[in-house]
Amino acid sequence: MYALVDCNNFYASCERVFLPKLVGKPIVVLSNNDGCIISRSEEAKTLGIPMGAPEFQVRGQLKQQGVHVFSSNYSLYGDMSERVMKIMEDFTPNVEKYSIDEAFLDFSGVTIADFYDYGQQIRRRTASWLSIPVCVGIAPTKTLAKAANRIAKKFPERTDGVYVMDTDEKRIKALKWLKVEDVWGIGYRTARKLQKLNIKTAFDFIQPHFESWIKSNMGVVGMRIKMELQGTPTIGDGEVPEKKKSIATTRSFPKQISDYDQIRERVSTFAAVTAEKLRKQGSACHMVIIMLVADKHKVQNGRYYYSRAITLPYASNSAITINAAALKGFKEIMEQAQGTVFKKTGIVVTELVPENARQLDMFNNEDPRHLALMKAMDKMNAKNGSRIVRLGTMDAKTWNMKQNMLSPRYTTDFKDILVVQCR
Repeated sequence: MYALVDCNNFYASCERVFLPKLVGKPIVVLSNNDGCIISRSEEAKTLGIPMGAPEFQVRGQLKQQGVHVFSSNYSLYGDMSERVMKIMEDFTPNVEKYSIDEAFLDFSGVTIADFYDYGQQIRRRTASWLSIPVCVGIAPTKTLAKAANRIAKKFPERTDGVYVMDTDEKRIKALKWLKVEDVWGIGYRTARKLQKLNIKTAFDFIQPHFESWIKSNMGVVGMRIKMELQGTPTIGDGEVPEKKKSIATTRSFPKQISDYDQIRERVSTFAAVTAEKLRKQGSACHMVIIMLVADKHKVQNGRYYYSRAITLPYASNSAITINAAALKGFKEIMEQAQGTVFKKTGIVVTELVPENARQLDMFNNEDPRHLALMKAMDKMNAKNGSRIVRLGTMDAKTWNMKQNMLSPRYTTDFKDILVVQCR
């Protein structure tokens, strides 16, 4: 059996952990640079605050209805996510983090007498230790566990946040209820094609007379989804999730800028962040791509997108090497785009190889001291705070974003630790 544990309205819930006075009050969290709404509490949903709406368009409504607005606090959310995952490891050693607020739990080898009660234990402990509400879906496959979690969230009064799909009767009933576009692994375009064939639900999808279409149009992926919906595990049974084939770090600037040094600092920072992501994945890259984007409505010559691809002589995940390549491409772009005002930059690394399987060259290899230096940097940053040790060309503030409603970093910055006065 598998469980999918999903944190409810995770970003909004994290903001409430250290501000309990906001429990029961409407909350929304904004995207980078305080752009769009990306998380809403249940109270905000009830008020009709639309998901994805630009903040400036609903500013009046938010103020009128007393909605509490927060900028994205990724340091807080990331740390709270790690704490949730640590709790999950108390219930099974087989925990696969699926996203910042979701995890699959594999109960293979774990003796559980009552799965519903076990799910309630997970909910109670997460609420007691972290004040983060979660819903739990338990089923024989990951795809069905996703569906069970959706039922637990959709019908909280009947399920109390936990739904166990442990019989064929429950499985068939769930599949008849689940829309085909809501099946895990079926994208928007595929769902549109299926609907044209009158495949409206997950139950329709598993009917034998559609199997040939699934094979020819969806291939192995479609057949695995079908088998999962039929109760046969085909995804993640001891399987290591596939690593990313490219990694990107892109952000818009708080305001449009043309200053060479300011843009160079952002490029350098993003290059170092991307190198860190590579090391976390255990990969190295052969190519570094830098891009700079201007406002297409304000450029004079019609060109608003610039990019350069730099091929490395050896695969690397060193922040020093990747930063040097990114700055080389940046210099070439700025020589061509003199006077252009940019609103966004980004770094993409591709042609990835495993870190421990890099091809060595007799004459041209990376300085061996880089590996030890990167390990030391990662260790110190993990212990003392996000990127407290950084390259000289980087800014102290990693993202340098507009965050006018940012909450304190309660768990990752000593300056923001709560102080309790006992009298």
